[in-house]
Amino acid sequence: MIEELLPQTVVAVEAYGDEGADAPLYPEEEALLKRAVPKRRREFTAVRACARRAMDKLGVPARPVLPGERGAPVWPDGLAGSMTHCQGYCAAALVRAADLASLGIDAEPHAPLPKGVLSSVALPREAARIGGLAEELPAVHWDRLLFSAKESVYKAWFPLTGKWLDFMEADLDLFTDPGERTRGGFRATLLVPGPRVGARVVDHFTGRWTTGRGLVATAVAVPHG
Repeated sequence: MIEELLPQTVVAVEAYGDEGADAPLYPEEEALLKRAVPKRRREFTAVRACARRAMDKLGVPARPVLPGERGAPVWPDGLAGSMTHCQGYCAAALVRAADLASLGIDAEPHAPLPKGVLSSVALPREAARIGGLAEELPAVHWDRLLFSAKESVYKAWFPLTGKWLDFMEADLDLFTDPGERTRGGFRATLLVPGPRVGARVVDHFTGRWTTGRGLVATAVAVPHG
């Protein structure tokens, strides 16, 4: 699901169910799980198995993937990447830093957000827009899709800034592709000063989304130029 949302320069590896949950960990990674519950251990291990398979596809020696500031994964020099996991699914996407400035991916169960959550993650105008989309295409859970897209935006934003981005600091507009009902794109207009990427200051991110197999997946790729 994730790979179809990203440029061809990106390598994406995904796993379903418990695939990769018993993969070996590096000692540094194992040390982080001393008090982890089984669910946390399975997710942590499986998504790192995906990351190492992605490194192999890029021709990069496998390395530990440790959490850095705010839990963001620290990638080997020369790489940019993102990881995601939810119930029954995980994925990692990697790219050479020369090819993209940053990227972010996210996957969520394709189900409505819990009651009361939308108001904490959506601006009033965003809520109004997805309300209209829900009338046109009720098979898509637009509230969950909005949440996932904002997660992808944040994951692409953080490596460029090292700063937190609140849900209310990006105005996200979702749309479907012509003739499609299960995929489309989005534009997230930043409501705070954006990061500098090369000679430009980024004022928005664009991304892609899809649904399938009980999941919604989103991705953002930030070019250099």
